[in-house]
Amino acid sequence: MTDKKNKKLSVSVKGNIRDLLAFKNLVSDRKKKIEKSSSKPIEYDPIYQLVQNLHPKIQHMIISKIIDETKSTKTYRLRPDPDSETESLAYFRAGQYLSLKVQVNGVSITRPYSLSSSPTDALDGFYEITIRKEEHGFLTNYIWDNWNIGTKVKSSGPEGYLYYEPLRDLDHIVGIAGGTGINPFRSIAREITEGSLNVKLTLIYGSSNEDDILFYDEFKQLEEKYPDKIKTVFVLSCDEITLERCEKGFITDAIIKKYVDTNQCSFFICGPQEMYNFVDKELEKLTIPLKRIRREVFGEIKDIINYSGFPQEIAEKIFKIKVQIGRLIKEIPGKAAESILVAMERANLAPPSKCRSGECGFCRSVLLSGRIYVSPINDSRRSADKLFNYFYPCSSYPISDLKIEVPRKL
Repeated sequence: MTDKKNKKLSVSVKGNIRDLLAFKNLVSDRKKKIEKSSSKPIEYDPIYQLVQNLHPKIQHMIISKIIDETKSTKTYRLRPDPDSETESLAYFRAGQYLSLKVQVNGVSITRPYSLSSSPTDALDGFYEITIRKEEHGFLTNYIWDNWNIGTKVKSSGPEGYLYYEPLRDLDHIVGIAGGTGINPFRSIAREITEGSLNVKLTLIYGSSNEDDILFYDEFKQLEEKYPDKIKTVFVLSCDEITLERCEKGFITDAIIKKYVDTNQCSFFICGPQEMYNFVDKELEKLTIPLKRIRREVFGEIKDIINYSGFPQEIAEKIFKIKVQIGRLIKEIPGKAAESILVAMERANLAPPSKCRSGECGFCRSVLLSGRIYVSPINDSRRSADKLFNYFYPCSSYPISDLKIEVPRKL
């Protein structure tokens, strides 16, 4: 070998005998090092502290800013709560979400919300989440009425898998979004334009009305400033369109083919359940390999009775669910058309949950007796879990009286 000055460099290679001797002496050398080490307990473990910083079980925050985005959507800026042990916010990958932990009228619930800020913002001390008020939303109505600047908020650490992974994804991401499903793509777009992520993003964003479009001006500005990196396509299903360069209708295979080469892209999808039901069929027409399609979780299925295999004759029934959490044993009612997780939340048992879509496995429980219907589109259980009666309450529904054991977690 030679260096820049063409000088010869010597390289020593240990032989097999020396390697064998090193292995032979491994245990004795280790014992000598242990004997020489201090008996004083380790008071600070930097690796453990790093793990806690990156993957906290819970984060305590306060609302420092509220931005009205549309008539039904607000962005909440969250900073560490100075009265708590949360000194800094966990770093995240653009596209991940937080699982909020909220008390609503004495009932403990969790809801996942995608981060709409960039990972760099976390290093600067804040997150942003953008929330749309749902007409019959259990949590969003409470948030609108009760969240103000200074309100304390608890959440999990960053979760989810809707992020770019170079070993898995192509360097051109096609983001298909609807409603607040644009949030992870805002985060991804910001990371791209900040120079931290070297990919191209084409965002195809569907809205029902012009007034419902989120971050329209921001994405147009990014597109003008970074034309080689950011491309936006707004698709409106309303009758009257005044904005320039908008597609009319829904996100179809024809619109997708019009703007991207489907053979050179990875597809990321985030939005409401209705959009998934429609877009999935459009992507099937394009014969895109499943390995190039990633979907964000969207919470519990709202029309589970319409899925294949659900026993229609018990759709209106209410069953008894005997729940064991540690030493607590309680019998609660469970509607056949609502997930077991929702039944436990209604009974104020504060069950563990994060994604609420059968993906993360955080709510993994044991079915001791009875029968359940598991959502066919988000059953992420391993084969061993199915064999030994483990299930995810967030994606499972009671179709008989049940007895279950639920883990006790934060």
